Amino acid sequence: MATPAAGEPALELTVTVHVYVALDWGDEIDLERARELAPSEPHTLPRERRTPPSIEYRPTPVRFKLDDLLPPSESAVPLDSRTSADATVFDFGAVSIGCHARYRTSGAELTRLAGSLADAQPLIARARSAVEPLFNRLQPAITNPCWSSLSEEYIVIELHPADGHLPPLQLVEHHAPWLAGLVRLEAEALSQGEVAESLKARMSYTPMDLVVVDWAAALVIDQNPDEILDLLSFANLQLLELRQINRQLESDLEAAWHVSRRHSVSWLPFWRTHARRVRALGMVKVDAHGMLERTSNILKLVGDPYLARVYQLLVARFRLDEWAADNRRSIAVLEGIYQVLTQQAATYRAEFLEVMIVLLILYEVVAPLVR
Repeated sequence: MATPAAGEPALELTVTVHVYVALDWGDEIDLERARELAPSEPHTLPRERRTPPSIEYRPTPVRFKLDDLLPPSESAVPLDSRTSADATVFDFGAVSIGCHARYRTSGAELTRLAGSLADAQPLIARARSAVEPLFNRLQPAITNPCWSSLSEEYIVIELHPADGHLPPLQLVEHHAPWLAGLVRLEAEALSQGEVAESLKARMSYTPMDLVVVDWAAALVIDQNPDEILDLLSFANLQLLELRQINRQLESDLEAAWHVSRRHSVSWLPFWRTHARRVRALGMVKVDAHGMLERTSNILKLVGDPYLARVYQLLVARFRLDEWAADNRRSIAVLEGIYQVLTQQAATYRAEFLEVMIVLLILYEVVAPLVR
């Protein structure tokens, strides 16, 4: 049995475990049409007084209730009657599935539970299976429906302040190894360096709330956590979309390298204009830039509001800026490859025409002499 992390609180805790799974269903989803195909409701961003009204989803996504997403017999989370599940569908073709389970447990049991959630594949498989009927029902509203094999999962452990445990800042001070194990989904004890690293990305708005963000999971202590939970789910969805774009660009880059190699050994390089591939590249570039803009603009988080600062923690932990920059570099490389190929083909054609002109002039000079 795994050794529990040091410094676990001895008291009983009220905990809600949120499991978010992000999937990609196609190029675009007509949200109005989707609402006609299945019972749903618009999902607006839960708002606290600290958040300005300018921060909202544009356009508003649609949320569908799901039944029997994770039955107790098949889940690592001890689900009960207080479990709920939903799927939030966005217009850029992505969906975020959420399963929310609330129960009473001890600090030691929560540590073991976090460790069991490190292997999220059973949860992902069950989520895919449960949401498949919704995907089939919404297909008429999806442009180029294609269920990507990629997915992103994120675990959020919500501790309820009403339990009377230590205030969050004292919890960090006195139970740091235990908190670190939760956000790392690690039942084994961590080194001091890992504890410090895992708790580095944290933020509080009042002395009674706390958000700790790591790569695999987050810890939330808040009287009204819905706004933060929505943000965590959305950032996980953004990571999926950036990975999806990156995979497509890698495929396009590989195809471009094959074209360039064939071009280098071609006997008639001047004959290849690559116009069709250049046009296709233009569409790839437009689609990639469009997806980057849509995923970043649907929830505009700029300035100094608390929610925007929490989002910056997520951007750093998920390396969203690095994924976006890598995608833009790939687009630039693709564009450069086809521009070079097109310029080379134009040069070869010009040189061929020059040779033909010289031969024609020679013929005009030599032909009368031969006759």
